[in-house]
Amino acid sequence: MRIKQRPEDFSVRESYRFDPVPDGRYRVYLMDKQKLSTFEAVERIRTRFGLRPGAISFCGLKDKQGRTEQLIAVDGAEVDVQDPDLRLKPLGRTTRPLSAENTTSNRFSVTVRALADDDLSELPRAAAEVNRLGVVNYFDSQRFGSLKHGQGFIAKDLLRGDFEAALRNHLARPSPLDRTDDAKVKEFWRKHWGDWTRRVPWEAGRRYDRILRSLREKPGDYVRAFLQIDSSYRALLLFTYQSWLWNEGVRRLLQLALPREDLFPLRYQAGTLLFHRDADPETLRWLRGLTFPLLGPDTPLEEPRVREAVEWVLGREKLRLDQLRIPGAERLLYFKHEERPVLVQPSKLVLGRTQADELNRGYAKLNVAFTLPPGSYATLVVKRLFHRTAREDTAEEIQASTRRPAPEPPSGPPSERALPGGRRPVDLAPPRPVPAPAPKPEPPAGPRGFRAHAKARKEARAAARARQKLR
Repeated sequence: MRIKQRPEDFSVRESYRFDPVPDGRYRVYLMDKQKLSTFEAVERIRTRFGLRPGAISFCGLKDKQGRTEQLIAVDGAEVDVQDPDLRLKPLGRTTRPLSAENTTSNRFSVTVRALADDDLSELPRAAAEVNRLGVVNYFDSQRFGSLKHGQGFIAKDLLRGDFEAALRNHLARPSPLDRTDDAKVKEFWRKHWGDWTRRVPWEAGRRYDRILRSLREKPGDYVRAFLQIDSSYRALLLFTYQSWLWNEGVRRLLQLALPREDLFPLRYQAGTLLFHRDADPETLRWLRGLTFPLLGPDTPLEEPRVREAVEWVLGREKLRLDQLRIPGAERLLYFKHEERPVLVQPSKLVLGRTQADELNRGYAKLNVAFTLPPGSYATLVVKRLFHRTAREDTAEEIQASTRRPAPEPPSGPPSERALPGGRRPVDLAPPRPVPAPAPKPEPPAGPRGFRAHAKARKEARAAARARQKLR
């Protein structure tokens, strides 16, 4: 099972509401972006039009790997962007910046590829389970990009009061997966940490100008420098750690509430998640009405099993609730308590028609569409539907794969090839089975390297042309 092989394979449309005011201070746009994170898109607009940090508000973060639409509001300026991967459509004006309250729901359309027989045979049962049980409302891997890119949880540095370590992780820890100039900028500061008189030779370094200006003025004041990071991104750094604590706490809660045989694991970027495949009616009613807290120092813990799960996860982190404070910047950096539903119920779930997958020959694809409330992850719904074959590479595996040579294509007709775990590709009908590739002429005996193969194929084609001329 594969998703997001092409940007158009994953699309989301935001259902929104805002109060239009003809002479409002904020101009509202529908932002259509592709292969860009919300932060990257907003930063491009802000830089192009010389807007101050925080001048652009939005309802939430949308996935980078796909095509997404969402609202943004620009404070006091009219902008126009019509790039191939980023477009703005003006919708009107309003008197307030946008927030999550302006989103009512998100409609997702996901093309799922590389499907084999057992993927499709299990799908009706999995869809019935999703409709009956819902899906655990975890935060998925997209929330934990800092782990994928080797920065870890910067919030942990902040909780220790180590603002220099937090700033190093933000400014001077290049991702091994990043091939952009931003990685070059971070490598530059990794090598020259503390030498703030230096000038970065790449344009991408401009995004860190405020931080570096602060360090040049007060070299040892890492708190002041860290607070030059855009406030929305600073909040995200704390929210990332909160999200992981939430995931771990809910995972523990399910272990307390359900027998082991009713649970199954799924790996993701930050570890392992647990989902339920069944639940007795009473427990299911309890889970449907239950929320679990995003933790802050003032979080109330009234439900006994929720309190037990929270104490378990904080104990592993060697923390108490009252220690979820950032020493030295309590008023500007803080963990905000919020309740999040434990289960989410996808609505209007539609499974499309199975078709041949043009990107993965011999396999099938189909479209899955559904609606989710704001803040829930479509990728988790898809993984839940195909959980018996879903797999996610870790950052280490992704990095290793970039160093390995591309594997040789599998031999034999598609119906005789096996996926990992012994799964078999799909033989689609109707309209007709995916045809097996024509057999290739055997190369002559000798070396089996790439050049030998290429030479053998060339000689075989020349021989075939010669035989054709003789006829």
